Amino acid sequence: MKFKVWKLTPAAALLLALTLTAAMRIAPGSSVQAQQRADAGEDRSDGQKLEGTWRVQVTIRVCQTGAEIRTFPSLVTFARGGTMTETTTAASPALRGPGHGVWEQTGADTYSQVFEAFTFNPAGAWTGTQRVIHTVHIGRDRDELSSSGTSEIFDANGTLLVMGCSTAVGRRLE
Repeated sequence: MKFKVWKLTPAAALLLALTLTAAMRIAPGSSVQAQQRADAGEDRSDGQKLEGTWRVQVTIRVCQTGAEIRTFPSLVTFARGGTMTETTTAASPALRGPGHGVWEQTGADTYSQVFEAFTFNPAGAWTGTQRVIHTVHIGRDRDELSSSGTSEIFDANGTLLVMGCSTAVGRRLE
């Protein structure tokens, strides 16, 4: 498969930043609710460790060096059953819609997530799609997470325009 190399314009850089924003996700279920369930003697499956809404700080990075490009906040919600939604401040809602995707548990405290968002030009015309793929790790206290992965931006024809890297850290919304 051949990829065309594109020069990164300021508009494409902004779009990439927005794409990488979608770094995390979670579903309703705060640590207070988790403690209440534990106090009531309810068991929690490992997947429920991720469920809930998270405040996430996403950092766009140079893939080859890991150098930081930009950091911004996002909200990610992981729902029971493996779906997720993401909203970011990386770009105006007029330029990028919310992310919608799926997640699954891959290890004791590790999960994979994939989500996509539509992208638009300043005139409001649909320009393509952003796809974010991250590996998520939950901390021992179950209220902190970290993730890393990639973001790809495709034009309306599905041609890959830009691929970038990102990391994220987050705390469960209480």
